[in-house]
Amino acid sequence: MEKPETLPTIVIVGRPNVGKSTLFNVLTGTRRSIVGDEPGITRDRIHGEAIHRGRHFELIDTGGIIPDDQAMIPSQIFKQAKVALAKAMHIIFLIDGRTEITSVDRDLARMLLKSGKPLTLAVNKIDTPKSDMLVHEFHSLGIKDVFPVSCEHRQGIEELLEHITTGMYTEPEPDPDVKIEKPTQIRIAIIGRPNVGKSTLLNSLTGQDRAITSPIAGTTRDAVDETVVQDGVEFVFVDTAGIRRKGKTTEMAEKLSVVMARRHIRMAHVVLIVCDVTEGMVGSDATVAGYAHEEGRAIIICVNKWDASPDKDKKKFAQEVRDNMKFLEYAQVAFMSAKTGIGVKNLYGMILSAYKEASKRIGTGALNRFAATLNFEPEVKVKYMTQATIRPPTFIIFTDKKKELHFSLERNLMNRIRKEFGFEGTPIVVKTKTRERHKK
Repeated sequence: MEKPETLPTIVIVGRPNVGKSTLFNVLTGTRRSIVGDEPGITRDRIHGEAIHRGRHFELIDTGGIIPDDQAMIPSQIFKQAKVALAKAMHIIFLIDGRTEITSVDRDLARMLLKSGKPLTLAVNKIDTPKSDMLVHEFHSLGIKDVFPVSCEHRQGIEELLEHITTGMYTEPEPDPDVKIEKPTQIRIAIIGRPNVGKSTLLNSLTGQDRAITSPIAGTTRDAVDETVVQDGVEFVFVDTAGIRRKGKTTEMAEKLSVVMARRHIRMAHVVLIVCDVTEGMVGSDATVAGYAHEEGRAIIICVNKWDASPDKDKKKFAQEVRDNMKFLEYAQVAFMSAKTGIGVKNLYGMILSAYKEASKRIGTGALNRFAATLNFEPEVKVKYMTQATIRPPTFIIFTDKKKELHFSLERNLMNRIRKEFGFEGTPIVVKTKTRERHKK
């Protein structure tokens, strides 16, 4: 899509210190806005240019606004924000998801709704499944489109961009039944318990001795990253420190390395979980895998040192993996030897496939045709279904009952979705909107 002479404008609005500057930097790929904990650091409007799927637009980061509070915000800032709003094609109202809704938030929401401009509420600092549950209360602000995001960890940004830029240009965009994002960069975290061969795998994948390897457990303390480009796609590998159970981490350095490893899992698109076949599957492997599953990352289980395995029955060992990690029934299993390189190159295709599956978006039309085939009578009837986000693919279903789906029905629905649409290698999430909650 060609860049137009006059760019459409998107304005970021919100009270001080909710993350507007961080969002601006993420969307523009720059560090034009200063980021800090002191409220009101950004006083002037800052302009930048951004692009999403070939759609160019101007982005404006306004100063922190508090309506009718001259002591906190000088009138000049409020005046500049009003100028930006006047030319806005779309407004992003950013709010802090970890704090309660304030009277300032409600006043600002009313003011923005009165403007009549297309408006999206972005609830920031939603970076864990637990905090995701807090989003529902923000619907009380009366804004129709609500998106949970984490500007710091870049979660939910893709979905927000897709929403605010769709329809930005006059030419109609196709709405196929299945959309799969073509990646330009994939971040891969290599995780596992200590001394299973993570650093050796990084060296084998990149073709160089980037990470220090040693038979001594715990050699890697800092995360080490390396980029490999294949067919126009950047594969950014991050080798993390070995993750031990909490009771096993006594040294402060190791505790910090575990915290950092979990942070890199959150920032990754795909996670490689490395296991040692010579030791078999142990409880620590499932603990480590659980961290990646909880974060909703696409997962590949790498069975390392396969050349040293006394039993070469892949089917048998794959079943052992499934039995020990029942929650990872969707994950791909790769048999390899990081030391000799056997099976390592196959990981690139598996990583690309896992990323695409995690980034797949099913059109609402296709989902509702699928929903019409569901029959959970007499328990529940699925009336409507839509996909809310990707990575992980998250589906919202509306039912005719006042209570949420029973766990067994939810599990059944996930299996039916996988059978119909795939999603191999990635977890999927199903959220129920009951009749009562939908009315509210």
